[in-house]
Amino acid sequence: MVSTTPDPNPDVDDCPGAPPSPDRTARVEAHGIDHIPDSERRGRPRELFSVWAAANVNYLSLVVGGALVLLGLSLWQALAVIVVGNAFWLLTGVLAVSGPAAGTPSEVITRAMYGIRGNRVNNAVVGWLISVCYFALNLAAAATAAFSLVGRTGIPVNTGVKTAVVIVIAALTLTISVYGHALIMKLYLPITLALTAAFLGVAVAVVRHTDFSYVPDQPLTGTDRWAVVLAGVSLVASGPLSYTTSADFSRYLPRTTSARAIVGWTALGGFLPGTVVCSLGAFAATAVDMTDPQSALEKLLPGWFDPVFLLALILGTIAINALTAYSAGLALQAVGIRVRRSLSVLVDGAVSVSLTLYALLVSNFLDTVNNVLQLTVALLGPSTAVYATDILLRRNRYDGRALMDETPGSPFWYAGGVNRAGAVALLGGTAAAALCVDTLYCTGPIATALGGVDLALPVGLVVASALYAVLMRGSVPPAGVR
Repeated sequence: MVSTTPDPNPDVDDCPGAPPSPDRTARVEAHGIDHIPDSERRGRPRELFSVWAAANVNYLSLVVGGALVLLGLSLWQALAVIVVGNAFWLLTGVLAVSGPAAGTPSEVITRAMYGIRGNRVNNAVVGWLISVCYFALNLAAAATAAFSLVGRTGIPVNTGVKTAVVIVIAALTLTISVYGHALIMKLYLPITLALTAAFLGVAVAVVRHTDFSYVPDQPLTGTDRWAVVLAGVSLVASGPLSYTTSADFSRYLPRTTSARAIVGWTALGGFLPGTVVCSLGAFAATAVDMTDPQSALEKLLPGWFDPVFLLALILGTIAINALTAYSAGLALQAVGIRVRRSLSVLVDGAVSVSLTLYALLVSNFLDTVNNVLQLTVALLGPSTAVYATDILLRRNRYDGRALMDETPGSPFWYAGGVNRAGAVALLGGTAAAALCVDTLYCTGPIATALGGVDLALPVGLVVASALYAVLMRGSVPPAGVR
């Protein structure tokens, strides 16, 4: 096994470079999963803050925060869970450092972990399928807010109007994703500022009604309390763990960019707004019933602010889904489908819109998907652990051009196109996590023995990381060796 770049990245505080020029943001991004040459690298790591902040000032974060109190936690217990769960954004930041090192997206870098063929399976499941499901869930949430907004105008919200609303929101989202990286970098700072202003209004209204001494009538104790606390951490952590594709948005940075700066700005961009918005959801749950979050929050807000709040929910969902669709498009390419990135994004959008319309107009499909996604932490945790461990083992040295070689002569072909170390670590970590999971529809034997305590997240992370480190021992050259 060869090292994947000759030299580690120099540790500098920041890197020179200009932001994308207007002509770049006005064009559809030409690059997909191909290698970004040094001549096209530009930007500063602090630009990553607004990318992740815009994606985390959203409706679902409010819902998650409120759910923690509904599960039976006191306000201060819920806040502690929110901080711990959002701390997993640090792992998202760690994965992002591989982007500038390789000059390729996460969907290609993971060939180093799973092999050329093995990585196609990884991208089909972890990259594409889960992304499309999240896109559909977020689109449904945005559509629900939009239905309420349209209804206020006096327009009857019938099937035709609902269909039109879903298609319009999806079209706005996919436009950002199709134009790609440069437009995302340009738009997400003003989006972050607009969402921050809107949610400050929400914060003022919510804090005025918050019961900071809130404790449920029947406080949880013993095993029941630990079961809810660990389930809550997994629920909050599922957000950052779903972004194993963070290198997609850092890969245009110069290869000399400080790894510490990339980790810091990415993690801060996710942690800060994620913690604040989740906390607002918990605050609101001490004053109103957050079973129906949108209606509950409207009770706390002044009437004139309701349309602003609904527009903010829609905008926040567009921001998060544009990133999801962008990465899903790259995942579809990495599966082996030879299609332009812009077209692959549209395919992903069409599938997601179809799922959303079916759910909203025909059945409760998204409820089923939502329940299934509770189990994704059992897969996303081990996937993140393998990726982060590989970065540490290689000292973040990746050769993007070598990663693009898909022939049997590639250094990442391994045995028959599969790196058994990565496959065993991912499957082993997922299996171990599955034994410990506890949800409404699936309870593992270890969780049952522990009285419902769900250890899927820590067990999956530790087992996958340990297996990969042991199985790759001797396969990766030490630092400084080419």
